[in-house]
Amino acid sequence: MSKIIPLSATDITFGRSIVAFVVLALIVKLSGTRLRLKSLRDYGFAIALGFLMSAHWVTYFAAMQYSSVSVGMIALFTFPVIAVLLEPFFEGIRLVWQDLVSALVVFLGIFLIVPEVSLENDVTLGILIGVFSAILYALRNLFHRKYFSHYSGAHAMTYQTLVIFVSLLFFVSEDLFVASSETYTWLIVLGIFLTALPHAMIAASLKHLRVKTFALVACMQPLYGVILAILVLDEKPNWQTFVGGILVISAAIYETVNAQKLHRK
Repeated sequence: MSKIIPLSATDITFGRSIVAFVVLALIVKLSGTRLRLKSLRDYGFAIALGFLMSAHWVTYFAAMQYSSVSVGMIALFTFPVIAVLLEPFFEGIRLVWQDLVSALVVFLGIFLIVPEVSLENDVTLGILIGVFSAILYALRNLFHRKYFSHYSGAHAMTYQTLVIFVSLLFFVSEDLFVASSETYTWLIVLGIFLTALPHAMIAASLKHLRVKTFALVACMQPLYGVILAILVLDEKPNWQTFVGGILVISAAIYETVNAQKLHRK
């Protein structure tokens, strides 16, 4: 979408947040749940999570615009490694060697997919921005699970998209308000099907999964992204991309199976 929609990363994020907020608020109301939160403390966490998501979305789209869809997605998916390393500070658990091996395999897979770059070109800048976006996303997921997972996914994301909308209100450009009808159509598609619905499901999954498990399973997305980039944008990844994708998916499958075994115990 960052390549299809002719707007800046900030404008795209602002537009998708408006659509997503409306859809998510309707979902919450139709489910019979009150939109209000339970305490002032929860409002504080909702604001903090919203700011993290706002910065994450803007930097994620910027990473893909500076480099490519494949590179931007892969840079973002360093977040499983970050989540694995940070989760002990949130969950009161200890790192085990299997977690480190899984993280290293994911890192190796992502490293193989990233093409050779120079520190002076836009691809490098895109990768750096993507990694920063990954840090923000890992922190958001960890804080959400620990402090906000007692709300449904749709309820939680309703407040986060509202904060995103408000926080970017003074940073959008005039381009957003004079865009074509086609651009607005893409923003609606992005807001509903690639924002509201999937992010509500992600937030809901964090009630039942540890963040590292979700993160490593989600690492399958770069492979989907690379395939779509080939079909839609005519990108031409090399053999390292496919080998890296296999490593990433293998780590995700292992982590899922291992989590299931631990849950049965």
